[in-house]
Amino acid sequence: MKITFLGTGTSQGVPVIACKCEVCMSSDFKDKRLRSSVLIEKNNTVLVIDAGPDFRQQMLTAKVEKLDAVLLTHEHKDHISGLDDVRSYNYLQKKPMDIYAEKRVCENIMNFDFAYVFAETKYPGIPQMNMREIENKEFFINDIKILPIRGIHMYLPVLGFRIENFAYITDMNYISEEEKEKLLNLDVLVINALRRKPHISHFNLEEALEIIAEVKPKKAFLTHISHYLGLNEIVNKELPENVFLAFDMLNFEV
Repeated sequence: MKITFLGTGTSQGVPVIACKCEVCMSSDFKDKRLRSSVLIEKNNTVLVIDAGPDFRQQMLTAKVEKLDAVLLTHEHKDHISGLDDVRSYNYLQKKPMDIYAEKRVCENIMNFDFAYVFAETKYPGIPQMNMREIENKEFFINDIKILPIRGIHMYLPVLGFRIENFAYITDMNYISEEEKEKLLNLDVLVINALRRKPHISHFNLEEALEIIAEVKPKKAFLTHISHYLGLNEIVNKELPENVFLAFDMLNFEV
């Protein structure tokens, strides 16, 4: 199974518009972060977790010529607003795109953010989507078994996902002890670490490292990173030996 980080930034990305901090002004490509998303390829199945405003750019950069499905963690704009661009895959693959999300997220997409896609009278050329409602229990996409992981994003319930010995967690600031059990015996854990200071809806660096120490994956990557965390080169040197800052287009095999 191949994993590619399509984006590792927070909702504003890095650099932030008009910001002159050292991270936003950095010339290191590892400090340039699109909105968080990950590409998963196993056998002949290709999945993306989240499709934010950089989805088109990410698909072009990663040269994704086939896409079977999009999994959504939650309905915030930085995780869904790129869904309109699945229309390219509709045309190439001659079918609607399967979008997997829990009921609340499906209803939000169908009734608000992308209501035009599901309107009775459809405008020519709009994207086609099949909404696939999921719950916090195991499901399959082709031959890939996916186990959702429930977390809280301030007060909003969101989902992470475990696929075999890989797990992806973003936009959380709380995971129950019961749900943490789903994170045991991992080869790779990806978890959000927004900044150093505490935040009302995201794990900060200290909290992310505490969870990593608790569930003990063989390796961990930090994602959904803001410019407040610091320069990639400096922060990486401060981390435990099995923990790394993710960066855009980093890929590895699990």
